[in-house]
Amino acid sequence: MMRDGSSPSAPRSSSSPSRTLAPLAPDPGSRGPFARSWWGNAWVRAMEEGSSIDPGRLSRGRTYARGGNVDAITVTAGRIVAQVHGSRSRPYRAEVRLRTFGDAEWEALLDAVAARPARIAALLAKDMPGDLVTAAEEAGVRLLPDARELDWRCSCPDRGHPCKHAAALCYRAAHFLDADPFVLLLMRGREEGELLDELARRNTARAADAPPASSHAEGVGAREAFATAVRAPLPDPLPVAAAPGQPPLFPDAADVPDASGAA
Repeated sequence: MMRDGSSPSAPRSSSSPSRTLAPLAPDPGSRGPFARSWWGNAWVRAMEEGSSIDPGRLSRGRTYARGGNVDAITVTAGRIVAQVHGSRSRPYRAEVRLRTFGDAEWEALLDAVAARPARIAALLAKDMPGDLVTAAEEAGVRLLPDARELDWRCSCPDRGHPCKHAAALCYRAAHFLDADPFVLLLMRGREEGELLDELARRNTARAADAPPASSHAEGVGAREAFATAVRAPLPDPLPVAAAPGQPPLFPDAADVPDASGAA
């Protein structure tokens, strides 16, 4: 059950698309942010602002995340799962569930992406354009989760919501959301290849519906282009010199006869 009383969408079957994200190397001395992109930070805020735990648990979750306690993360439609090591020798199974989109929401989101080629290019470059999120929200689709949509679960006995293990999973997942927005889209229910196929189909349909281009280029008409041109009259010839002679062979030399034999 989610914190607002609603039930999250049930995860798809094991045959649904999934991605496994390799664990990150420990970095216990780091004090930097877990996310650098604006959408990655939105994910972190959704967890921190929606948590009902004390700051100490969140701090412990950050320590676990930086210390390499989070194993490989499996991402499927509606959830992320990982084994998280705590104070005991046996790791716990932490899970974060997120509501998946229905078909109508996907149609609205894909229409918003396809409306501008720059949005498709941004996603292919692993970027999340802000105007896409705004356009999706205007169409009634909230792409980035808020606190009410996240549902944390863990096999540990801690009743915190989230516990430090689930918090560590959320913090570590922010790194992968930073690197690839398609991770979030998979959590929302569809994987990258399927989405790109849908966008290609929309582009093909859009091109087919576009008015046909003109069959000939604008310019000079055929009658004018192939008409016989009337040339202007040639100018009058130059007048003939009164006494044409031959130029000297050596104009700068003295006492040298010219071509006519004159001394």
